[in-house]
Amino acid sequence: MDARNYFGFHYEESGAGLSHSVYRTGYEKIIMEQDIKYMKMALEEAKMAADQGEIPVGAVVVCQNRVIARTHNLTEMLTDVTAHAEMQAITSAANYLGGKYLDGCTLYVTLEPCPMCAGAIGWAQVSRLVYGACDEKRGYTKFAPNVLHPKATVTSGILAEECAELMKEFFKNRR
Repeated sequence: MDARNYFGFHYEESGAGLSHSVYRTGYEKIIMEQDIKYMKMALEEAKMAADQGEIPVGAVVVCQNRVIARTHNLTEMLTDVTAHAEMQAITSAANYLGGKYLDGCTLYVTLEPCPMCAGAIGWAQVSRLVYGACDEKRGYTKFAPNVLHPKATVTSGILAEECAELMKEFFKNRR
């Protein structure tokens, strides 16, 4: 793990549309360590997706320091274009909690969500979104930057290089 992945990342308040680099210390360093831990779990899910011929995106939902959902893309298996990792994770977490809202939950995903998934994240009122690699072609920040719940916070760039490399390798092997 290099210093950039550990200390440098982007944090933004969705409602304000602000984005700036943050360097963590003390309590915030513990949060960063937890972000890395859960993003590694999401990467494991993404690798399982790749092994199954799915686009390698993994997602984990955490509530009160407890993993309540882990999943990956299932679009090929289910022949369903909406079966993205985030959608599967939201459904699984809502079923676990017994309600449709995920306030107080953090969603970790290896790739920046698409506008469809970001919309679902917003409707589910996920409190915090953490993603690894940016998706400059299809990511929500390009098409719908204000779609998340106004109180949601976003952290991007956690293990970004590892997440991006997995995607590059997957598509390189498919060509």
